[in-house]
Amino acid sequence: MQDGSRKAIIAAFLANLGIAIAKFVGFLLTASASLLAESAHSLADTGNQALLLLGGSRAKRRPSSSRPFGHGRERYFWAFVVALVLFSMGGLFALYEGVQKLRHPHETEGFAIAIAILLVAIALETVSLSTAVREARHVKPKSMSWWRFIRTAKQPELPVVLLEDVGAEIGLFLALFGVVMGHYTGNARWDAVGSVAIGVLLVVIAIVLAIEMKSLLIGESASPDDEQLILTTMMQHPTVVSVIYVRTEHLGPDEVLVAAKVEFDRDIDFVTLSAAIDSVEADVRLVYDKARFIFIEPDIAHGGSRR
Repeated sequence: MQDGSRKAIIAAFLANLGIAIAKFVGFLLTASASLLAESAHSLADTGNQALLLLGGSRAKRRPSSSRPFGHGRERYFWAFVVALVLFSMGGLFALYEGVQKLRHPHETEGFAIAIAILLVAIALETVSLSTAVREARHVKPKSMSWWRFIRTAKQPELPVVLLEDVGAEIGLFLALFGVVMGHYTGNARWDAVGSVAIGVLLVVIAIVLAIEMKSLLIGESASPDDEQLILTTMMQHPTVVSVIYVRTEHLGPDEVLVAAKVEFDRDIDFVTLSAAIDSVEADVRLVYDKARFIFIEPDIAHGGSRR
């Protein structure tokens, strides 16, 4: 895990822990449904950051006989678990609490306390979000949109933290809206509506995260630019006649398996061919340091097809 990802996770963990405590105290003092929903949300987020750190730690384990390609996908698995936690502990709980308060509304107490806690939470969440954005800018190309970055990033931690923080920030404003409307209209159902809106928001974010992490878990190729770099590097070797195909798959955010079928000069002997394959592998690793495992199969192209 890169230092930027770890820094964003730790900032989010500390912020969410403080926010969860403040919100729950606020709920005990005010009986606000929105504050209880947000308490569950922040508690889930706090646990999620711990899960991301756990995944980063377990991914560092060395390859073994049962896991010859290493444990890099642990980071994807624990990020997928984060999506499940966000869906259940965050989204479904908020929806349940909101529906219950819609059916059995009661007045929110301690309006000023609820507002103060929500404003403090918004400030802390803004710090966490700004940290995640700042660290993401180090790896996100300037021309790439934030949505595309979340959809294509191979490092799961930054997209997860970004989506969680954005969801938390929006959720806090929804809770603030519900509490304010409930107080000034005298209708406690506004607070319940805020809780339901938070639940819907968290469920949507959890589904987006689950879809993205599932794609990484079952295996994604390197980016088209990275595959083109590998292909070009192979083609530049003096003994390579053509590259029949290149296949890649991420074993982790920073580990890629490369498999290629390559046509070499037919006049070279076996010893020279073996040395040429080693040389091509070394060239690829030199320009693409994520190539952890490289398998090159010599073959003859039929019809001169290349990729």
